[in-house]
Amino acid sequence: MNGPIKLIIPGLPAPQGSKTRMPNGALVESSSATGRAKFNDWRTAVAVAAWHAYDEHGCIDWPAVSLEVLFRFPMPKSRPASARQAGSLWKVSTPYLDKLVRALGDGLVRGGLLPDDDRICWITARKVEVHNSWTGASVTINDANRPIEVDL
Repeated sequence: MNGPIKLIIPGLPAPQGSKTRMPNGALVESSSATGRAKFNDWRTAVAVAAWHAYDEHGCIDWPAVSLEVLFRFPMPKSRPASARQAGSLWKVSTPYLDKLVRALGDGLVRGGLLPDDDRICWITARKVEVHNSWTGASVTINDANRPIEVDL
């Protein structure tokens, strides 16, 4: 088993949504221009972090990969003082967690760290709001190629 690879990705996590086919055949994100810009900024941040990890570890050739991800968002100013003093809360609003994970997987491939995101077979993902702290994501990538027990 290979050791874990840890990434810290600063920025504002953005979801990868649905695609729309344009009349010329191109596929683009269905969101607004602002949403597409945020998504492109986030996917670039993920790709840059993946590229730096690629420099150190090379392309991950493990047959099965697991991800542990913590997405960190800024806490809105509208939160009560008690919530801000706690430092973090679960983020129970958009963006959807599955769309954040989709953008992360594609960014890891774009940065060359993963040959394909189909190798990801196990994901533990959380999203929180943080007060006076960095935003982005912390990611741990593990070799998941081991026997598993499946209850039927």
